[in-house]
Amino acid sequence: MINHYQSIAPTPLLISIDAEWGLAMRVENTPQYPYALTLGAIPEDQNELIHQVGNAIGNDLKSIGIHMNLAPVVDINMNPDNPVIGYRSFGQDKEQVIKRALLYYQGLKASGTLGCFKHFPGHGDTNIDSHLGLPLISKTKEELYNQELYPFIKAIEQEVDSIMIGHLAVPSLSNDKNTSATLSKDIIKEVLRKELGFKGVVISDALNMHSVSKLYDEKGMLEWKAFDAGNDILCFAEHVEEGINMIEKNASDHQIEESILRIQKLKEHAFSQKKENNDGGIDHTTLNLKIAETAITMYKSDPESFKNYNTGEFEAICIGKNNDCHFYNEIQKQRPSINMVSDTKTDLTTDHILIALFPPSIKPLNNFGINEETKQFIAQLSKVKNVTLYLFGNPYALRVLSTDYIKNIVLCYQDLESFQRAAAQHFLGNHKAIGKIPVQLL
Repeated sequence: MINHYQSIAPTPLLISIDAEWGLAMRVENTPQYPYALTLGAIPEDQNELIHQVGNAIGNDLKSIGIHMNLAPVVDINMNPDNPVIGYRSFGQDKEQVIKRALLYYQGLKASGTLGCFKHFPGHGDTNIDSHLGLPLISKTKEELYNQELYPFIKAIEQEVDSIMIGHLAVPSLSNDKNTSATLSKDIIKEVLRKELGFKGVVISDALNMHSVSKLYDEKGMLEWKAFDAGNDILCFAEHVEEGINMIEKNASDHQIEESILRIQKLKEHAFSQKKENNDGGIDHTTLNLKIAETAITMYKSDPESFKNYNTGEFEAICIGKNNDCHFYNEIQKQRPSINMVSDTKTDLTTDHILIALFPPSIKPLNNFGINEETKQFIAQLSKVKNVTLYLFGNPYALRVLSTDYIKNIVLCYQDLESFQRAAAQHFLGNHKAIGKIPVQLL
């Protein structure tokens, strides 16, 4: 499809995609790489793996004609209840967030792919999903400069390709108006352009998101307001023809020319990017396994209780993934005698219980999909048994569980097969958990 449209376009088309964790974010049956939060758990001396992820994703995109990845996310995830960022953020430490985002971005660039830093001025400390409503950030300008804006300031110093504007109301940056940043001249033209000196392309977040899509009855008005606010590229505009007509009717030649020149420069950059073969073309399965081995985190540890699994009998129960539990399959290769329990209603006869928990959702809505029965089962069992829990999902899910009596908790971050295999090798004592949790859970 990309080749077809390029062949009939009078000028080359700039093709972009949301591929924060690879093509799999938008295209089925394509390589998936770890989430940003998982990459945030990698020890600093293994940070080269983040560059390799960016490079591998860039290579995948470039191979099918995509020039630009709308990533990385540089929102600092300070709110555990954030419904839309969370696992998409590298963590809650601003220095670590920008350091890892730049590594990812540099990996993209090495593949010949452009990147986009998002969501300006910072979507990390919100508890409203901007796909559904408009989040309000009531911090002072000084607080924002010290925290949310910090990664963008550092990215601008590196002359990054583009910045995406989030659907956020930030009154301290917009003369006390509760206007979405996407539609705010104060935020885009005054703060981002003048105060921070950004000269690259500004892209709006998707204009079909409900936080802005229902603001104007007249078709094309939203597109004009977004362009007039300072967005060069309008993402997911629902009324393209009407939007073009409205912009042509209302915009000055100078306004249009400014955006065209910035976009032309971006296109020239995209089509002239040269690939650097400096990451060895590592396949995604091998890369994911390396990341899993370095990211897995021992969140809570009782070494004496953990030894019991090596010397005595134990039972293992999988919650949330009854079929193809690679974690247990891998363990059984070395411990074929372990008793695999099929569900939480089975009577458990040993003192030592290994639980693999696969939360149904990576997002916090409805307690990550963990039902009350599961929560009660884990809470009650851990009071009377020696329980070790491996969590294959968002570490924030621990906040909905009663974990006081659980002896050992291992954060595995994702349920990819490579992460399950790495976790099994950790349980069997074949390698140590060296990851550092990138967020505070309490």
